[in-house]
Amino acid sequence: MLEPALLPTPLVDCTDEVFARAGVELRLKRDDLLHPGVPGNKWRKLAPNLAAAVERGHTRLLTFGGAYSTHLRAVAVAAGALGLESVGLVRGEELADRPRNWSLRAAEAAGMRLEFLTRTAYREATGRAGGGSSAGAARTGGGCTDPGEGADEGRTAEGAAADPQRRWGPCLVLPEGGSNALAAVGAAAIPAELPDLGGRDVVCCPVGTGGTLAGVAAGLPPGARALGVAVLRGGGGYLEAEVARLHRAAYGREFDNWSIDHAHHGGGYGKVPADLAAFAERFERRHGIPLERRYVAKLLAALADLAGAGAFPRGTRLTAVVTGLPDPA
Repeated sequence: MLEPALLPTPLVDCTDEVFARAGVELRLKRDDLLHPGVPGNKWRKLAPNLAAAVERGHTRLLTFGGAYSTHLRAVAVAAGALGLESVGLVRGEELADRPRNWSLRAAEAAGMRLEFLTRTAYREATGRAGGGSSAGAARTGGGCTDPGEGADEGRTAEGAAADPQRRWGPCLVLPEGGSNALAAVGAAAIPAELPDLGGRDVVCCPVGTGGTLAGVAAGLPPGARALGVAVLRGGGGYLEAEVARLHRAAYGREFDNWSIDHAHHGGGYGKVPADLAAFAERFERRHGIPLERRYVAKLLAALADLAGAGAFPRGTRLTAVVTGLPDPA
């Protein structure tokens, strides 16, 4: 049984001199406290997908992620608690014979079966034509069909990866990062938990695959805006197209109340340069809130930089969604 989430999550005023000098208010939406095993935006995006899986009678979930994917761990925990099988296709065949890192160990401990793919096979499996480790989303969202017994005999993991229904039988395929139409609808609950949103409000979140930003933008009242901070390098245009695609899939329309900042990715997906780590440590000391480095720290560092540069009109109220937990020490 999956323990209940803490909803609504706390909303905390954050008095910080950088923002105060700019005449900007900052508050934190503490979604990192939402659930111990399925934290933050992972719960928001997974909850409607899990409900659909159970309703449709699925017994197996299949999804994708990198070596330290929070999404893989969250799917493993949620599936195990609901009595569902889970399969994780992991980017990087070289990891198969290495000792598991803490993240992959946690996924396996929760019951997930891991399959390690070459980067080429992983791109094919997730529906991406090329690129490195940027977080493109798989387009598949429905159930796989059962190919019949013995259909995967003699097939390599690479061959099966691009055709998951042949290898795994009936399953619900969740895209990389969990971002699909249902996920966007789930994330739309975030602004619904924020009181008195209006024309001076900007609700902000990090952007990996676009699902959280899509939901936040869709859930805003008139006048309020959403700002995403891209955590991967080279996502300009691509991420905007993904958010628009998710809006069309979930709501049958596009929204014009959001934008993405591409200047604060810290060198690329998963990169945490020294200046970003130092910012996170200072923020933690000042405010007593532990920061996840690859997403949340980039978000807050970007907001501090933008506020200091006068990018927000005085009187703006920023709400930063703390989307996840820091890695264990």
